[in-house]
Amino acid sequence: MTKIQKIHLHEQVSQEIQNYIQEHELNEGDKLPSVESMTELFGVGRSSLREALRYLEAVEIVKVENGKGIFVRDVDTFRFSGKVKVENEKKSLLSILDVRRALESKAIELAAIHITDKQIKEIELCLVEYRKLKESNKDTSMIDLHFHRLVIKASANPILETVINSISDLYSKFFNDPLGNKQLFDETYSFHFTMFDAISEHDGTRALNEFNKMMNCIENIIKSYKE
Repeated sequence: MTKIQKIHLHEQVSQEIQNYIQEHELNEGDKLPSVESMTELFGVGRSSLREALRYLEAVEIVKVENGKGIFVRDVDTFRFSGKVKVENEKKSLLSILDVRRALESKAIELAAIHITDKQIKEIELCLVEYRKLKESNKDTSMIDLHFHRLVIKASANPILETVINSISDLYSKFFNDPLGNKQLFDETYSFHFTMFDAISEHDGTRALNEFNKMMNCIENIIKSYKE
């Protein structure tokens, strides 16, 4: 069953503006109706409309010129829809990343305390497989996810593990073709080894430091990603 996603008013308004551009076959440089006209046209308040325009301006679909009006910037159909899709996915990934920072950092802290010799061996085997796939230039997304799940398991906190598992569909977005690119976060590869070394040596501070480097790397990649 598909989960119903909450849609904010400004997102609905931005979609209506895009529909208006397409339905009226506006071209680059064409002027859109005024803010006052569009609030009446779409039946929304000025704040929601302005938020929608800020968003569309950020993805380079419209250009707002003070004292002159609102102009169409890009109407290429593929880029037009693609930009919106990419920006929405980037926002989603960044929001999930905040949750990962909060939950997984605690799991790592606990794993550095509670990890067993058996679990260390399991993660070592996981990393051996990770290295083989990486060196063969094969898809590493699922072994990457498996690594993180093993670390979470090593936290020895079933409640924390249950909470993370409850958002597994969202969590897996980082590993299942993020932004249409399975290799998007390949730059984080080395941090898995440095973080694990610290965990296996029961050095929680160093493990968290390596984890934060990984999360910062991911955040920078998402923010700088262009279609």
